[in-house]
Amino acid sequence: MTVRHFLNLTDAGGDAVAAMLNDALDRKAARAAWPKGCSDADAPLAGRVLAMIFEKNSTRTRVSFDMAMRQLGGTAIVMDAGGMQLGRGESIADTARVLSRMVDAVMIRTDDHAKIEELAAQASVPVINGLTDLSHPCQIMADLLTVIEHGKALPGLEVAWVGDGNNVLHSIIEAAGLMKFNVRVGVPEGYDPDPRFAAAAATAGARVTTHRDAAEAVSGADVVVTDTWISMGQAHAEAKLAAMTPFQVNPALMARAKADALFLHCLPAHRGEEVTDAVIDGPQSVVWDEAENRVHAQKSVLRWVFGQL
Repeated sequence: MTVRHFLNLTDAGGDAVAAMLNDALDRKAARAAWPKGCSDADAPLAGRVLAMIFEKNSTRTRVSFDMAMRQLGGTAIVMDAGGMQLGRGESIADTARVLSRMVDAVMIRTDDHAKIEELAAQASVPVINGLTDLSHPCQIMADLLTVIEHGKALPGLEVAWVGDGNNVLHSIIEAAGLMKFNVRVGVPEGYDPDPRFAAAAATAGARVTTHRDAAEAVSGADVVVTDTWISMGQAHAEAKLAAMTPFQVNPALMARAKADALFLHCLPAHRGEEVTDAVIDGPQSVVWDEAENRVHAQKSVLRWVFGQL
């Protein structure tokens, strides 16, 4: 049987992403008002164990995957790379082989995307991308779930991104190609996303445009998305902050979007930099639903890698 990995959204494809989103909506509704630690009624992952490897700091990814496994009836083991032999020179390939004998799936949050590709190539159990420098597909599953929950259909949606052309944006563009929506990329010169993602999305029928003016990118948008300007481990912060300042999401910029536009941010937010308090705490912000939805979306990702969807 072919092992299902979830390294990028295209590993699943549009039909599977849609099935996961529908499953997440149904499961979230079915357990409304339950204690968060209770298992779902069917406990579909009972007896399954997820190993979680963290080479980067985490709040939402760590807690959401742990809670996702608990609610699905399974368990999780949390490992920081510094406390593993991986942090003392054991190869990724050997780590993959060992963990495949001991657990049912592996989630890793790391830097270089090549690491997760090697892990998946050597593992005989599913590998899930909890974040790499290239992409963040689990975050975008939660974003899509949040947008749908708030009454917006994905096909034809106009999504505006303002800030850095980073891993989160790559996965949004990837999702655009799969789910048939459009992305307006508002980024300063020198901070464009990897063009391979836009090219693939365009081939799939999505429209991805680049704008050097934030107001132009946001004008008439259904959803406005941003992220921290300085990612973990990045240098040259002062020059980057100066370039990003005109792309701050503030009330004046949000006013350029549609009146019912949603604001998304994957968190953590650097308030006063990429977004102001008035926006992130304002009526158009759905960031707390978005954060919670990491649990619900990842439950369905887990079910998909185990062949249940």
